[in-house]
Amino acid sequence: MKIVVIGGTGLIGSKLVEKLKADGHEAVPAAPNTGVNTLTGEGLAEVLRDAPVVVDVSNSPSFADDAAMEFFRVSTDNLLKAEAVAGATHHVALSVVGTERLQESGYFRAKQVQEDLIRESGMPYSIVHATQFFEFMKGIADLATEGDTVRLSSAGIQPVHSDDVAAAVGRTAVGPPVDGVVEVAGPEVFRLDELIRDTLAAQNDSRTVVTDPGAPYSGAPLEENTLLPGPGAHLAETRYTDWLARQS
Repeated sequence: MKIVVIGGTGLIGSKLVEKLKADGHEAVPAAPNTGVNTLTGEGLAEVLRDAPVVVDVSNSPSFADDAAMEFFRVSTDNLLKAEAVAGATHHVALSVVGTERLQESGYFRAKQVQEDLIRESGMPYSIVHATQFFEFMKGIADLATEGDTVRLSSAGIQPVHSDDVAAAVGRTAVGPPVDGVVEVAGPEVFRLDELIRDTLAAQNDSRTVVTDPGAPYSGAPLEENTLLPGPGAHLAETRYTDWLARQS
């Protein structure tokens, strides 16, 4: 089966393309560096030809509020319209656990617009909600750093390995549309502040992590369960502690 992967040269996309090809599918990576631009529409008609499944794992190149909104709104609209013309029958998108609970963040408002456009399009769809990736823990610390101090909430977080996210998206892509959301998360629940404290220590990073209940996450306040999946989530096997030890 031909499956077009929008964002197919990025962290998740490249892993997804590899996994789909290993399973015998014709997985086609689509990104600006392959001649496909969802913002302008360049190359969309050609790459979507004869592809029943389209997977969107692309991300905004900027996390600024207006730029992220422009990217997800225009890109998703262009993609869905091109899919309808091409006769695609399953649109799969990667999004984030807790998106609907993080609407004080401009980035997550943009992700919500993306999801709403998909739901309202009439295209059979599946949205995969993943928790935060292992690989982005340092990025979380960097965003919360002032001087040598990292201020973070003690809210729960259940991070997941990017390999496991790619596998979950792949399973969803080759299955029937669910016309709803499926969730994937790692097997361990942590406190955000403790997780980052342990991560920085393992990386010999001297920054001090301070617990601050009011510290924002991507500009939004956190409640205890904001970043945690629901009870029906698929729990991946890779443990963060094992992964972190391998990085060190």
